[in-house]
Amino acid sequence: MSPTTRPILDMNAFDAAQDPGADSALLHRRQRNAGAASVLFYRRPLEVTRASGCWIEATDGTRFLDFYNNVPSVGHCHPRVVAAISRQVATLNIHTRYLNHPTEDYLDRLKTTLPDALSNVVLGCTGSEANDLALRIAMTATGHTGFVVTETAYHGNTSAVTDISPSATKFGTPPSHVCMVPAPGPLNYGDDIAGGFRAAVERAIMTLGQRGHAPAALICDSLFSSDGVFADPPGFLAPAVDAMQAAGGLFIADEVQPGFARTGDAFWGFGRHGVVPDIVTMGKPMANGYPMSGVATRPELLARFCEGVGYFNTFGGNPVAAAAGLAVLEVIEDEGLQANAQAIGRHLMDRLDALARTDPRVAAVRGAGLFIGVDLCRDGDPTRPDPELTSSVINGLRDRRVLIGAAGRYGHTLKIRPPLCLNRDEADFFLDALAETLAATPSPRATRSPKAPRSPKAPRSPKAPRSPKAPRSPRATRSP
Repeated sequence: MSPTTRPILDMNAFDAAQDPGADSALLHRRQRNAGAASVLFYRRPLEVTRASGCWIEATDGTRFLDFYNNVPSVGHCHPRVVAAISRQVATLNIHTRYLNHPTEDYLDRLKTTLPDALSNVVLGCTGSEANDLALRIAMTATGHTGFVVTETAYHGNTSAVTDISPSATKFGTPPSHVCMVPAPGPLNYGDDIAGGFRAAVERAIMTLGQRGHAPAALICDSLFSSDGVFADPPGFLAPAVDAMQAAGGLFIADEVQPGFARTGDAFWGFGRHGVVPDIVTMGKPMANGYPMSGVATRPELLARFCEGVGYFNTFGGNPVAAAAGLAVLEVIEDEGLQANAQAIGRHLMDRLDALARTDPRVAAVRGAGLFIGVDLCRDGDPTRPDPELTSSVINGLRDRRVLIGAAGRYGHTLKIRPPLCLNRDEADFFLDALAETLAATPSPRATRSPKAPRSPKAPRSPKAPRSPKAPRSPRATRSP
């Protein structure tokens, strides 16, 4: 019997029917106010009051190491970002139909990180807005309507973007103009991930044609985050991009999650693959939590789009967002956060690989920099994902004061995505907590999934390493 595909919002989600023991006045207020649209983490939802650096403080004073939240990418409540927002909002905040220096200063600085060809940038407020605009530009530029995405892709929540986000839907399949391809991993493509993924994209293009849709674009998160994090081998994405462009489509790099120095070896996730996208979208970490997003593209593509429709975003590119965004770019450079992501990420990967050799349930460790996926499977068999174990581990880590999320088609991948300022002591605090949690967590009963090529099993270890005391970090302060 096959495991069940899990929508992205169901992973590590609070379910009042399944978790009746969770009870608080604030929880009841949320449920009354948001109704069915209320989405919360954990079997016992966390009430939080403040945060600083990589740490979040709950209402009872308990401090949690944030290993999931890439929105405050340079650290929660970073003082330079807080100061930049405060200064600008006390000076001027206006829409973009007036000229102002902060917005143009930000755009000039942002463009130094992008390929020279992508010299036009449109600013918005959310990644969903950015991806929606990117789809419209691609369809106008190519005259085509078809899109290729991965099976567990997530790109946002507008109507058009939900259509290309298979992991967001609970029932059915994407509409006919969207064709899915398997995630770029060895279970799907063996040793030739580059060739296999290209061939899958080529088949998807043919399928779209049979449905009456020529290809407008391949759109993917360049680390395939919601698919379970697939980063290697570097360069594997390039042949698939070539195939799409040869068919008359574009490549849209969704950098909402992997962008802004997270991979360590490059500022943008697509840089790991040596490709130049036709369109780059960005969001979440762009202004460290202040609403901001962007679409970077070639001038001729944007001009063609604007010939047919005007585009204006009331809040997109406002000077307060620009001030926050500029502060983020400055902090990344001044504090060496890209190099830190590479160094601490390597340390995490090394110790996770060592854990996999002692606990066979850790079936795979993948990633780049401070973006890592860890598959938990039954008996070390990658064809037998264990989402129940993963959920137990996530909640066990919460009990040990570490916050983490899930990803992957079946929700069996631990999604490691801490702020870029993570230090070695904090990384070790998580690693020790993970080993301790696994040692204390038996594998739940699960059904077998269909067989695929097996990977070698790691030997068992008689005992997991003990967790030391949590490292001290400065007490969080309230932001203005």
